Amino acid sequence: MSKAIVLNEKFENNGELELPASYAEINSHNLYIYVKSYLSSLRANTARVKNRTLVSGGGKKPKAQKGSGGARWGSKRSPLFVGGGQIFGPTKRNYNQKVNKKQKALALSYALNAHAGQNSLFVVDSVKVESGKTKDAVAVLNKLNKRDTLVVVDTIDDKTYLAFRNIKNCYVIEKQEVNAYLISAYHSVLIEKSVLDALTKEA
Repeated sequence: MSKAIVLNEKFENNGELELPASYAEINSHNLYIYVKSYLSSLRANTARVKNRTLVSGGGKKPKAQKGSGGARWGSKRSPLFVGGGQIFGPTKRNYNQKVNKKQKALALSYALNAHAGQNSLFVVDSVKVESGKTKDAVAVLNKLNKRDTLVVVDTIDDKTYLAFRNIKNCYVIEKQEVNAYLISAYHSVLIEKSVLDALTKEA
């Protein structure tokens, strides 16, 4: 059974918190499906070409009826001519991939369990930097000793936002923004206990 590391108010190790046993039985394919869907939804989908229908011009025969050998070239919009339409080029398409609600929950649970198994899921009662100073936020992250960290809080107050906003190896989100992709994209997760309780209850 995977366990999260519990931190005290000084962000020091203060014990462990067991995650639900059912998390260990979740198939990793749920996370794969969710991440694939999430990244697909971020695609700009702006690649376009004009086919022969969309290219302007071509209102008359390109060559005379006799003498040139090109009497039957129907239009300059043909892909055979320079400036004509493109054949099989990229056009607008739908990249969205549907993931049902249950799979999303399973993917999130698997991502949390994976971090717990790697000793990179940290739980604390409150992540607040009342001074609003970046150096104090950096001191918190240094105690975790991880390459980068996703910080998940119930509500981001102004001081905490100011403290964390300029740290490049850290990202702070609120409870409603949590998803399996963000959890799995970072090497460690620092999460408030109330948020983790809510997530495990919903799962």
